[in-house]
Amino acid sequence: MKQLLPPRYEPKEVETKIYELWEKSGYFNPDNLPKSHPPSQKLRRDKQKSFSIIMPPPNANGSLHLGHAVFTTLQDIIIRFRRMQGYKTLWLPGADHAGFETQVVYDKKLEKEGRNRFQVPREELYQEILKFTLKNKKIMESQLRRLGVSCDWSREKFTLDEDIIKVVHHTFEKLKKDELLYQGKRVVNWCVRHQTSLSDVETKYEERISPLYYVKYEVPELKYCIIVATTRPETIPADIAIAVNPSDRRYKKFIGRSAINPLNGEKLLIITDDAVDKNFGTGALKITPDHDRLDEEIANRHPEIGKKSRPVINFFGKMEGENVPDSLLGLKALEARQKAAEILKEKNLLEKIDDEYKNNVALCYKCGNQIEPLSLANQWFIKMTEKPASSGLSLRDLAVKAVKEKKIRFIPARYEKVFFHWMRNLRDWNISRQIVWGIKIPDKNTTDVFDTWFSSGQWPFATLMTTKKGDFKKFYPTDVMETGHDILFFWVARMIMLGIYATGKVPFHTVYLHGLVRDKDRQKMSKSKGNVIDPLGVIDLYGADALRIALIVGNTAGNDIVISEEKIRGYRNFATKIWNVSRFVLMNYEPGFEKIKPKFGKYDRKNLKDLEAIRKKITKDLESFRFHHAAETIYHYFWHAFADKIIEESKPRLQSKNRTERANAFSLIFQILKTSLILLHPFMPFITEEIWQKLPIKKKKLLMVEKWR
Repeated sequence: MKQLLPPRYEPKEVETKIYELWEKSGYFNPDNLPKSHPPSQKLRRDKQKSFSIIMPPPNANGSLHLGHAVFTTLQDIIIRFRRMQGYKTLWLPGADHAGFETQVVYDKKLEKEGRNRFQVPREELYQEILKFTLKNKKIMESQLRRLGVSCDWSREKFTLDEDIIKVVHHTFEKLKKDELLYQGKRVVNWCVRHQTSLSDVETKYEERISPLYYVKYEVPELKYCIIVATTRPETIPADIAIAVNPSDRRYKKFIGRSAINPLNGEKLLIITDDAVDKNFGTGALKITPDHDRLDEEIANRHPEIGKKSRPVINFFGKMEGENVPDSLLGLKALEARQKAAEILKEKNLLEKIDDEYKNNVALCYKCGNQIEPLSLANQWFIKMTEKPASSGLSLRDLAVKAVKEKKIRFIPARYEKVFFHWMRNLRDWNISRQIVWGIKIPDKNTTDVFDTWFSSGQWPFATLMTTKKGDFKKFYPTDVMETGHDILFFWVARMIMLGIYATGKVPFHTVYLHGLVRDKDRQKMSKSKGNVIDPLGVIDLYGADALRIALIVGNTAGNDIVISEEKIRGYRNFATKIWNVSRFVLMNYEPGFEKIKPKFGKYDRKNLKDLEAIRKKITKDLESFRFHHAAETIYHYFWHAFADKIIEESKPRLQSKNRTERANAFSLIFQILKTSLILLHPFMPFITEEIWQKLPIKKKKLLMVEKWR
């Protein structure tokens, strides 16, 4: 029966209907894929029947943004392509409670309401944030559907699901049993504003001009001063020693002597340590183990100091402690810095100030406030570089070995070097967070929760262990982890370490990293700049397919993605071209054409040969993760070869008085249209599925499960 397309393509009318058709079919679920959809010959030879991706769980604390649109589009392209190839595809969706990030979002909400989290009882606040998160999670799911994601919603997971929490706790206990966990007092990155410790990757560094103060410490035995350079004179009351490099001859006579603390008069032993940089300042370093990690490491190596806990800055960034001069008590750290310099100057103990000194200052990655290194008790740390008590490699070495042995590959490959560099400089991981929102650490002596990256670092195996029976065996390791390069260290590296440690297998075989989304001037998108593109807004205007392909064309692995409304509008025009060409083809269908065996001439055979070459190229590009090449190839072929040339050249034959001639011409353009729709489907699923359902094909299936030819 002849079915005509309407004159205009209306995405709003089509997209909801088509998505409901897909969901109703059940084909997002690998268990429901039709038996009449056998794997290709290649798959039969390889005996590879499954293909899986675990969706990086979006933070359930806000609406869909372009970053979400990028990664979901890329993953949907992979899944749709592999499904059509005959794989038993699982794309498992989920949502992340996003501990610290969600608490920051909720803190802002409380501020607008004239409240703060310290005024709300702990359990009450947890329930408030849970309600807020679940509401946003539901909104996010509906927004992802609008993008056309073909994930298996029946297997959806949430990082706060009870069964996920059990897996996270089990990993914690395993680490403890293997003596890879320890609890102690250590210097951590403390955010004064958010009142929590942060991991190293949650701090960002900014080069700033910080005055470098050259301070005199008197050495009574020598009737001389040892001069120490520091950017933080406010921490001098917390000093417990002075260290010099053992090879620094300038200080040979000072070693073993005692200096006098210039702000509180206490004696400080002068020691040697190889970690001291002879070229920094004067080559003498004040040792303040409660407010500096290097100083803490040096102090731990020198029991002769008789290390005492003497912090002088509290959780609120203010000066306190019996060893602090009265004139500094209660001041904020920066105020105390200036006041301490004044006191030293008055005592004639300030040699000079270098006002041009530049250093990297640690900042909270969320609020931008300066990090305060504080020594906190009862913090849980994971040993990253030590071997477990039982046997085997350290967490770091497990990951490095897997990548070196090519069990995991990075796309683009240059990120392998970045990965190795970061792994070489790993420190022990503080997984304690002093916030309400998150998975509570199973320790009766603390109310702290896990760093959210500890739980999300277990996402690939935790999800597949807790969905349907047999999923872990069938789909783990997963095939691809597609995510942004900005969370390579936050998340990807930790998934590799924890995944291998917990299961003995890599969590995925390929890591595909995309870049950041930028505007047409390559500027970062932000509300303050007014250059943010709302994905839902442009979907309303131009359709989801236009947004999807606009995000892919020109998008190379690892590089930033340039997008503009003009670009999206341009691909809306491409969708219109697809619609109009398809409408033209269907208008030229005559009942009974399918009964006439086509006889293709030399020209027709060349066109079909060219089409097969295009199909092979696109297949190779998709298998090689060159999504932009595949999208550009089908775009140019459809518009410039099919629409502009083949369709135009077929018109005289389609108007022939000879029915066989018309049937032959129709068979050519119909075959090209069918193949083109298949090749376009991973990129533009809505419009291609809608057109496919109108084609005069016997025993027609959904396009999403048609065989990739």
